[in-house]
Amino acid sequence: MTNAVVLLSGGLDSTTCVAKAVADGCKVTALSFRYGQRHSRELESAKKVAEYYNIDHIIVDLDLSSFRSALTRKEIPVPENREEVGSDIPVTYVPARNIIMLSVAAGLCESVDADRIYIGVNSVDYSGYPDCRPEFIQAYRDMLALGTKAGVEGHPIQIVTPIQHSTKADIVRLGKELGAPLHLTWSCYEGGAKACGKCDSCRLRLEGFREAGYEDEIEYE
Repeated sequence: MTNAVVLLSGGLDSTTCVAKAVADGCKVTALSFRYGQRHSRELESAKKVAEYYNIDHIIVDLDLSSFRSALTRKEIPVPENREEVGSDIPVTYVPARNIIMLSVAAGLCESVDADRIYIGVNSVDYSGYPDCRPEFIQAYRDMLALGTKAGVEGHPIQIVTPIQHSTKADIVRLGKELGAPLHLTWSCYEGGAKACGKCDSCRLRLEGFREAGYEDEIEYE
């Protein structure tokens, strides 16, 4: 059985990636981060998803609170009802987040004898983050081939991106087909009792469920 590390935020995309890794026959270690984000609601969902699949779940503490982002500084408001989501890089972008998290995931791979990382990056229906693009992922693959023991020994860590070119509707459909517990997930940038329904992440999610023909089972304001 192949060992895999899956970056799990607790959201729709990463949970679908967990489901895909399990379906691919991998023994999964889920990796989440407590990085100073504006709420802990997504981590609660990540824990529930890991429990649902009965997989190992590691939470790494990082302090990115000094990084300028609406997701790490509460004084920066989360944009609501933007007209063109993905047309620019929004204030919810956390500088170098995927670079940092993939680096930790690579180190964990070499520690648990995993040969691949699953990550839910997407370059179709997304908020405009530069570290979600295929070009970034390919550059990171090249870096891992040069900068890790596994790479130097000729079997570099793979980065698997199951939803890279999927629409949000495609992701919902895939999650449903794989039996992913989408009802346990959390995508909202805000951390209330219910999802706001107004931030970029909520709007992309809601539209994805509508286009896929499913009802989103989480509660919204």
